[in-house]
Amino acid sequence: MPSKTTSKSPKRAEIDGGAKPKRLGARALLASAGAARSTVKYRPKDRVFKQGDPADAVFYIQQGKIQLTVVSEHGREGVIAMLGRGDFLGEGCLAGQPLHMASAFAMADSSVSRIDKATMVRVLREQPALSELFMAFLLSRNIQTEADLVDQLFNSSERRLARVLLLLANFGKDGKMERVLPKISQDALAARVGTTRSRINFFMNKFRKLGLIEYNGELKVHTSLLNVIVHDQA
Repeated sequence: MPSKTTSKSPKRAEIDGGAKPKRLGARALLASAGAARSTVKYRPKDRVFKQGDPADAVFYIQQGKIQLTVVSEHGREGVIAMLGRGDFLGEGCLAGQPLHMASAFAMADSSVSRIDKATMVRVLREQPALSELFMAFLLSRNIQTEADLVDQLFNSSERRLARVLLLLANFGKDGKMERVLPKISQDALAARVGTTRSRINFFMNKFRKLGLIEYNGELKVHTSLLNVIVHDQA
């Protein structure tokens, strides 16, 4: 249960849709404005908020990873985003969104600050540095959403899976192996990629045999997996 405390290169552009803005200082800025007093710690699979709940606050991820999922009226679930440290969520309330359009779940041990709508509006007006940082996040999120849409429309499921794995591994540099945190199930990958679990299993085994990934208790991704995206083949 959650516990509450108080307190580019062209290749890379193809993966993340553009360079991510620097978000250093957001936590300090929020704290200095008295906007991050309510921080909750979540364990994996804990729910931050539910689809259909009133959208009355913005959330800031201090640590961990959060997954956003949408469930249709027929019960079909889709993963629309996987967010990490330094990201915001629930920002739709600032544009008048009355209800959350997705549910947010922790994928790993996470610390998330809740800033109510009125407070967030105030600090954005009073803190130009935070306002600039928040705008950079929104622009980056928009670019990422467009890149996801293009990926879904035009790329094969194999290529989409490679892109998701590289994003989760933060696209390691210099050929280094980088552990993917948190551990992610093939069901979650299937929901994020938009395909079946059997296809995910097939491609994961293929990537492992080719030495592009390793998994034995933990998943490691090699930057050579980028070749799947560049050439659309492994």
